[in-house]
Amino acid sequence: METAVKESPARVGAVPSAAYRNLVMATVGFGLTFWAWNLIAPLAGDYKGRLGLTSFEQSLLVAVPVLVGSLGRIPVGALTDRYGARLMFPLVSALTVLPVLLLIPARDSYGAMLVVGFLLGLGGTTFAIGIPLVNSWFPPAKRGLALGVFGMGMGGVALSGYFTPRIAAHGDNLPFLVVAGALVVYAALAAVLVSDRPGRPVPATSLARRLGTAGRLRVTWELSALYAIGFGGIVAFGVYLPTYLKTWYGLAPTDAGTRAAGFALVTVVFRPIGGWLSDRLHPALVTAAALGLAALAAIVQAFDPTLAPVGTIALLCMAAGLGTASGSVFALVSQVTPQAQVGSVTGIVGAMGGLGGFVPPLVMGAIYSAKESYSIGFMLLSDLALAGCVYAYGRMRSARPEGADTARGPLSG
Repeated sequence: METAVKESPARVGAVPSAAYRNLVMATVGFGLTFWAWNLIAPLAGDYKGRLGLTSFEQSLLVAVPVLVGSLGRIPVGALTDRYGARLMFPLVSALTVLPVLLLIPARDSYGAMLVVGFLLGLGGTTFAIGIPLVNSWFPPAKRGLALGVFGMGMGGVALSGYFTPRIAAHGDNLPFLVVAGALVVYAALAAVLVSDRPGRPVPATSLARRLGTAGRLRVTWELSALYAIGFGGIVAFGVYLPTYLKTWYGLAPTDAGTRAAGFALVTVVFRPIGGWLSDRLHPALVTAAALGLAALAAIVQAFDPTLAPVGTIALLCMAAGLGTASGSVFALVSQVTPQAQVGSVTGIVGAMGGLGGFVPPLVMGAIYSAKESYSIGFMLLSDLALAGCVYAYGRMRSARPEGADTARGPLSG
């Protein structure tokens, strides 16, 4: 841990301008690849009708990219520790172009769509590239807000929910061509403008050993559980909310996509707020309060209120709580992880967060197919959020870097 303290760029004065340039590039790249990652979900209703899918098959189709993108963060985070974001950001962005374009010929085959969805998961791995990049450039006192701003890139889900069906109205293949073009432009710019912090610690050990070391840290799995609730909830509703609104409330696809985009936008806005609050308060307290709010909102929604106004308020409060928690959890990650291991730990924590988004759409689809009700799914979410609230308050307030000097006292926000 001492090495991380001495090498932190933030302890030697003002934040360099390169830090803000890299923050902007990372956030834009994160947003674009997340849009690509979520291309299937806003059009899932069309695929269901064209391919004659059941609710479970539709849920599986939108969940496969989430699963692959989540698990892919583990090796991508470790590779970022080794090779740096300067290489990984343009490389992953350019490779994501391929599955985006493959969505065009695959559209009439469910099997082909599942295969392309698997490849599309690559777009969800850039989270594990941006976190170590931003973490290395910013000081501890400003890191929570910076990581929260980077987290706003998950607004790519909102962009996808809002723009993808509208662009598709002008041509079935147009959304894929637009996103592919944007990724090509970004990859070229990232190759020039993204830079790793000079003197960043580069691990010399193997990928497997670094992942093993990160996996042995208790805090890795504690934060993974909290992030699986916070960010997992965001991803789950990002991909499934349009289906829920169309199925339960009978909204038109465009209206459902617009409201789902509003939900995602709220999570985007509140993520940097969670980071900003964590710079001033203990991030565990912020996490506990945010998950408590999400739990209460989920309970309200479980009683199937009318969409206007109670359902809308409950869903937006849920979005605010989950977004805030997502920002505060990674503020805590940056406090307790050695700089050289941030990518590896981020990969694992990010993977668990994404997996937290993989399971709920499947559960919601299966429950609705069996019971024609979503109430059980919302009650399960409220139970998980409440458990996270209690654990964050009771245990994570005393979380400390493993091996830290006990005389330093508890971590401060």
